Amino acid sequence: MNTVVLKAADLDGFLTDADRTSIARMDEFYRHVMTCFTLLSTTRSAAERRREEDKLIGLYNEMGSLMQEICTQEAGIHVYSFRTPQESHAEASRLIAKLRDIRTEREEFVYYIQRAYELLFNLAYGGTTGTNKNYLIVKTPVTMPVQNYAVHKITNIDDKIENTVMCVMLRGALLPSMIMSKEIEEYSSHAHVTPFALFRIRRDDTKHENDMEYILDLDRSFFNPTLLDGKDLIFADPMNATGGSLVTVIKYLLDQGIKPKSVQFFNVIAALKGALRAVRALDNCQVFTLWMDPVLNEAAYIMPGLGDAGDRINGRDMEERPRNIMQLIADYGSSIARLYRAQLREIEDTVLNTPK
Repeated sequence: MNTVVLKAADLDGFLTDADRTSIARMDEFYRHVMTCFTLLSTTRSAAERRREEDKLIGLYNEMGSLMQEICTQEAGIHVYSFRTPQESHAEASRLIAKLRDIRTEREEFVYYIQRAYELLFNLAYGGTTGTNKNYLIVKTPVTMPVQNYAVHKITNIDDKIENTVMCVMLRGALLPSMIMSKEIEEYSSHAHVTPFALFRIRRDDTKHENDMEYILDLDRSFFNPTLLDGKDLIFADPMNATGGSLVTVIKYLLDQGIKPKSVQFFNVIAALKGALRAVRALDNCQVFTLWMDPVLNEAAYIMPGLGDAGDRINGRDMEERPRNIMQLIADYGSSIARLYRAQLREIEDTVLNTPK
């Protein structure tokens, strides 16, 4: 098997002393949080439960303030609630709460993922202003007394979005990548559809957080290296736990002589440690996340997290027969296929025409 492996120790080597101190402080906060979780799960008295809830709220507020302080000092990390006006925060908070909720079923989960990536796109590109404008002339269904048209003026951001390649670290990232590509198509004055690069990468879940390995399977990846050099590479992955998958892919490309212009990582939830690792390990890397979670557990899962985003978007695979990318696309169904038809054509062309 043709594989590339990155170890967790390689990632931690990029962290600064200040990063390690911040991560240790967050771990200490979360140990107190876990105690509250235990007491909330076992307490029967309403008064005792309320006391633990108040303590939990206070701890989360302290962790949020600390994360904001850390991220404000790092220009490459953009957290929605730290970078947008106060009145926008409730929308993101409610959305994340629905995604976390164990009662949110697959179809509803996909709906909230779509909303999340619209907000993330606006976080990265929506604040762009300038005198350079595009004019969209739209033909409407109204034909009486003559055919009607409408004119809409929008800020021209073609230079920011039309050099992009959508990079998919398979499964959970497939639909979010299609959503981001659709947003780019919508905001482009040329209806630009991004090229796609598809990477098959997984974590070795037999390992723990401190010895985790990330394995890039080149035999099951589909990409044209010439399309990646000098490009703005976008990775849309719902969860950024460790940053390891992203760093593994980019380090592999750099070793092949491929030099991206920039790397942009779009997450619904990012762990503090994963965000710091990504911007420390990679040049010209920007992390955009709707929400930041404080810690990782020993298995390198985000806490409190939202479960396995890939399972919740795509449904669970049978362990002995995991679906390939074409099977995942087929299982999305006709409504997704119609909405993202231009993106699906690009993905199919990438898979079918990448030499092996």
